[in-house]
Amino acid sequence: QVRLVESGGGLVQAGGSLRLSCAASRSTFSINAMGWYRQAPGKQRELVAVCRTVGITDYADSVKGRFTCSRDNAKNTVYLQTNSLKPDDTAIYYCNRHPLPTVPYWGQGTQVTVSS
Repeated sequence: QVRLVESGGGLVQAGGSLRLSCAASRSTFSINAMGWYRQAPGKQRELVAVCRTVGITDYADSVKGRFTCSRDNAKNTVYLQTNSLKPDDTAIYYCNRHPLPTVPYWGQGTQVTVSS
């Protein structure tokens, strides 16, 4: 059974930081790269960060240098440290496998709101 539970979002001022967490089922997490995605109001969901099993990370240009993805394989958990947040970072943040499965299951996400 797929399990994805995101947490850690909140309301912060521009320049602030949040640490997002995603607890996944072992079957989802163990052999897969995990991605952090976000969806802002009126926009399509976009990939912002990838944490691969061997410690390699990739980032969208819009968050590079500000966001850091990491994973704790023992806890089946992936994290996204978000620093220097901007109002444009306001979105619901989700985690999932990367690349996405054909029919992806999505958790509830965690809301990040950045005020100017």
